[in-house]
Amino acid sequence: MIRNLSALLALLCHAIVSWASIDLRDDSGRELHLARPAQRIITLSPHATELLYAAGAGTTLIATVEFSDFPPAARRLPRVGGYETIDVERIVALKPDLVIAWGSGNPPALIDQLIALRVPVFISEPRSLDDIASSLLAFGHIAASLPEAEKAAAAFRQRAAALRARYVSRSPVRVFYQVWDEPLMTINDSHLISKVLEMCGGRNVFGRLSSLAPTVDTEAVLAADPDVIMSSEEIGARRDAIEIWRRWSRLKAVRSDSLFLLPRDILVRHSPRILDGAQAVCERLDQVRSRTGAPR
Repeated sequence: MIRNLSALLALLCHAIVSWASIDLRDDSGRELHLARPAQRIITLSPHATELLYAAGAGTTLIATVEFSDFPPAARRLPRVGGYETIDVERIVALKPDLVIAWGSGNPPALIDQLIALRVPVFISEPRSLDDIASSLLAFGHIAASLPEAEKAAAAFRQRAAALRARYVSRSPVRVFYQVWDEPLMTINDSHLISKVLEMCGGRNVFGRLSSLAPTVDTEAVLAADPDVIMSSEEIGARRDAIEIWRRWSRLKAVRSDSLFLLPRDILVRHSPRILDGAQAVCERLDQVRSRTGAPR
């Protein structure tokens, strides 16, 4: 009897949560009101897709964009476009009760168009590691999967704290992170990847530039003379895009053979997997400390 009563109470609680209205702010500061938890969600970036699955709400996804390939279940979702073009008519036809857009990755005109068409939009733009945990909680709230989201957020924060405690106080290593080669692009300290570098005891040589993803020139990199040059397979494009630095043999990074190309996705997506990327970054910076004789 008690067991049946407990099951009934849990079912009633779930029903109440499933029909409760939701009011919250997205990452741009916009207020969002939903009459009930979202059950038909479209994501417009791979990182939002990963966050939604991690928050226990993958079953609410009805469509996404190209390159949303993790977890494997995401590969089976219908597509509404990619980085270059989003099919607004298809989005409207699918009748979502929420679209999760990417603040710095989707054109502002697209977001404005969706809002004008009365499509509820949540703008996702994690800028710190704790923002990822907060995003998990927000998505769990939005999709009525808060218990799963709370577990995921707690596990993420615990692992991030352990990595920081282990590496942040080690001897500084100066890093040039290459986003793209033509034009030559990097990141500043407001970017999440720069926060990962800092966690690992890295120092972004272009961290003080004003733009989130500034363009620099070869001469600026040579003048900065970083200890490490690092990129990702996803947005380093070609493997030779980072190897080209070997022509400047006087660079510290070249002299210590510290040119690193990280596996695709794990660092560039603002999702829980970024801690896999952080682990890889921390280990590589420790390799450089060993090679150069710097204290750990």
